[in-house]
Amino acid sequence: MDFETIILEKRGNIAVLTLNRPERLNAISPQMTDELAIALDDVDEDDTVTVLVITGAGRGFCSGADVGGMTGGGQQRESGVRNAEALRQGLIHSAGKVMPRLQKLKKPTIAMINGAAVGAGCDLAMGCDLRTGCGKTRFMNAFVRIGLFPGWGGTWLYPRIMGVGRALEFLYTGDFMEAEEAGRLGVLNRLVPFEELEKETMTLAARIADGPPIPMRLSKIQVYKGLNMEFETALQIAAASETITLTSEDHKEGVAAFREKRKPDYKGR
Repeated sequence: MDFETIILEKRGNIAVLTLNRPERLNAISPQMTDELAIALDDVDEDDTVTVLVITGAGRGFCSGADVGGMTGGGQQRESGVRNAEALRQGLIHSAGKVMPRLQKLKKPTIAMINGAAVGAGCDLAMGCDLRTGCGKTRFMNAFVRIGLFPGWGGTWLYPRIMGVGRALEFLYTGDFMEAEEAGRLGVLNRLVPFEELEKETMTLAARIADGPPIPMRLSKIQVYKGLNMEFETALQIAAASETITLTSEDHKEGVAAFREKRKPDYKGR
């Protein structure tokens, strides 16, 4: 599949999606949001892919929304008053096309953050299940610095990843969060030297990709839904999910492989 603003590669059972506007530090344009939506759907529907890695081309991960090109930006009524509804619809068109697809993706996702992740780019990274980084990795909310609210889901994502207090400071100040702090807070699952970032990320992706798809898929659903439900409800869903895995072919294969001291061959059934 040919794209202009992203690259989608499939390396065995691992898909690698690269934001590919390095001359703009991979700023998110309307075309990129459309292409990201298509690529995410493709990965979700491809049964040969079990893990998705997202990264950026060049020296950064993503500098945020390309404000000059975003749908709705600057549209006005003839009276000169901003058309709030047009702006709202523009944001829904951009963030709404990408972020729900990313979180609902049935496969584990890893953001390989090779540089700055700013604004919507920060939210895109936070929207992935896991994050790997290096000394060049840094995060910034950015929205508050130009008097904006983070419309790509940051206020939902940040407190769940870094805690309420640190999330609010991050939102209030617009200061950079450097790699060392991100690693200490658990925002980054892996923090390695820049030259080892791709190798470490792909090693992690391969380890996950070799696992049984069904329990991982159910775990992802349960974790995200569990953030907003009572514990008793979560236990009921956990029982249903475990029943599904107990009756799966992959469970039988996992037990057989353990007894036979060999690597399991999971099929996602």
